[in-house]
Amino acid sequence: MAELVYPPVIGAARTMFKALDLRFDIKGTEHIPQRGGAVLVSNHIGYLDFVFCGLAARPAKRLVRFMAKESVFRHKVSGPLMRAMKHIPVDRAAGLDAYKHALASLRAGEIIGVFPEATISQSFTLKNFKSGAARLAQEAGVPLLPMALWGTQRLWTKGHKRDFGRNHIPVTIRVGEPLTADPAEPAETVTERLRGRVQELLEAAQRAYPVRPRDAGDTWWVPAHLGGTAPAAARAEGCH
Repeated sequence: MAELVYPPVIGAARTMFKALDLRFDIKGTEHIPQRGGAVLVSNHIGYLDFVFCGLAARPAKRLVRFMAKESVFRHKVSGPLMRAMKHIPVDRAAGLDAYKHALASLRAGEIIGVFPEATISQSFTLKNFKSGAARLAQEAGVPLLPMALWGTQRLWTKGHKRDFGRNHIPVTIRVGEPLTADPAEPAETVTERLRGRVQELLEAAQRAYPVRPRDAGDTWWVPAHLGGTAPAAARAEGCH
């Protein structure tokens, strides 16, 4: 079936990015396979992260199907769009249907996008990863694609107002080499290996980020361990 909705949505997103004059620094897109299934795994620091993850897959001409909380699909605007783009609703109280849906999509050659922290990290550091991404890759026999985003929290994140002004905000994206998910390896071990790789990519993205806070009032988007005023990890996770 022809993709009637997803490409125009991507076009609209690119138009928005141009209007906002976002400054992109994307490296590692050659690691996105041009065909076949894969599980794309990213850190989660802002509400628009799925858009930016999808953007990194465009050089390979791939469309990523994201697993997203079911409430997004009930919204009168986003719901029809999410379904038309073949994203996958996740009911956290009963996730088996979403898992089976994602598994079938992977076996059909799709790229499935997963945020294994399950929710936005308000500390902007990595939370613990749930093992679903690793288990999907193991069962479907597909690679894991680690990715890290930085700067997206400055546009729109939990607890802060949206900044959709023309403020030239840089967005840094790093995609790592695919990881093999051996079915003989415990899913928890695969998950820890995956988390370690995403952490490396996140640190690389942070080092490459071209700007620093303008003043003391602009330090909210920088993690505490890097000298910013974002909530410390334990306290931030307690807010969810």
